[in-house]
Amino acid sequence: MPNASKTKVIYRVIDANINRAKEGLRVCEEITRFILDSYNLTSEFKKIRHRTDAILKYLPGNMKLFQERKSLKDVGRKIYINELKRRNCQDIFFANMQRVKESIRVLEEFTKLINKNTAVKFKRLRYDIYELEKKAAKRISSLCYRR
Repeated sequence: MPNASKTKVIYRVIDANINRAKEGLRVCEEITRFILDSYNLTSEFKKIRHRTDAILKYLPGNMKLFQERKSLKDVGRKIYINELKRRNCQDIFFANMQRVKESIRVLEEFTKLINKNTAVKFKRLRYDIYELEKKAAKRISSLCYRR
């Protein structure tokens, strides 16, 4: 395990990516719930979101995540590159799926520095997310351009 000051930075990265992943999952869950009206897909997104929380419990000192959060001082806070470019719910869905996959990958990598078993759990979760995206994409692609 890294020394205390490096651990603080690692916890900050983990905290930001947990939030990003769960936010993205929630957006996708809302699309499957209210736009697709799909019980099964909504349930699967909800389970993945709750699994993300459950994996955190395996991190030693996971409450330190909040302590290392520095939202108001985050240098990336005001960078908006492509975040405002959305034409329809398909764009919203796929942008958020990308956000989720990237965040879970970051979590997988950084938890390797703290707890390798947790990293393995995030890796498994990432592959489950790939499969869920594939299932949902079929439905999203056909419905989102309708208004």
